[in-house]
Amino acid sequence: MAELDSHPAKPVAVATAPLRLLPGLLDHPLYWRTGLVLLIALVLLPELAHAWGLDFYVGVASRMLIFALAATSLNLILGFGGMVSFGHAAFIGVGAYAAGILMQNGFHSAWLALLLAFVAAAALALLIGAISLRTRGVYFIMITLAFAQMLYYLMVSLKTYGGDDGLSLAGRFKLGLGLDLSQDATFYYLVLAITTLVFLAVHRLLNSRFGHALQAIRENETRMAAIGFPVYRFKLMAFVLAGALAGLAGALLAHQGGFVSPSMMQWSESGMLMVMVILGGVGHLYGGLVGAVVFLLLEELLSSYTIHWQFGLGAVLLAVVLLAPNGLLSLWRKRPAP
Repeated sequence: MAELDSHPAKPVAVATAPLRLLPGLLDHPLYWRTGLVLLIALVLLPELAHAWGLDFYVGVASRMLIFALAATSLNLILGFGGMVSFGHAAFIGVGAYAAGILMQNGFHSAWLALLLAFVAAAALALLIGAISLRTRGVYFIMITLAFAQMLYYLMVSLKTYGGDDGLSLAGRFKLGLGLDLSQDATFYYLVLAITTLVFLAVHRLLNSRFGHALQAIRENETRMAAIGFPVYRFKLMAFVLAGALAGLAGALLAHQGGFVSPSMMQWSESGMLMVMVILGGVGHLYGGLVGAVVFLLLEELLSSYTIHWQFGLGAVLLAVVLLAPNGLLSLWRKRPAP
């Protein structure tokens, strides 16, 4: 017995390596290979367009990326937060006017314009969200629509900033670093860089605890509140972030066109963003990107044949809703990430 006690038992080795968790229902893989191929193609696009004499399409691609950014911001609250907002275009308009008014007052820094657009849209989203998120369902839809229309009529009445005629920008902003944003290719690369960074940030956010909680609130808000989650605060944070990103898209849109108009805030613009998200796939990580590209490609293609291009677009949207209720990305079934 003493002999046994003199040889204490050796501790059992315990594996300390972290377990590799499989992606859950609330995770959204980035699909790095597909994304990297897409990014390389986008980086090469201006050079290829110039080589083929199609420089015009560099501007078209910039517009697609800007609307992809705006649609992704809407998808953040619509697809992942369950908040159906019909006033999302208001944040785009505020971002655009922030950039335009800044240039009107003699400031030409692109960094300052983008920052001001981001902050101004976030402040407006905080105000609208703090009120509208106390309601649900159709009431939330109507309140967001009402705020957007109020802002639209406010800008129409402000003759200092052009009123209904809009506000023309004196030129393009200055980026510094030896880069000239008056060149379409340079501006395209700026838009591509911003859109890529925002997309990666949204991917990271959705796969974080905050993103998981936001999606769980979308599925069952009552249960999440019952187990102690601050539902209102989570939804408001997502709403403010989505508004700020839309403001960023608005500043880029104003910069590209050199013009800001109250029509950017109309309910029809919010409806267009919603159509983009529905086309691509509500609640899909790439839904806003795919939807914006498909929508604008159809617009470009159909408008070259007829002035009634909306009819053809409506037929395509109807087919998507009937054949792929979850958007075009639902047709591409992927295997779970290894």
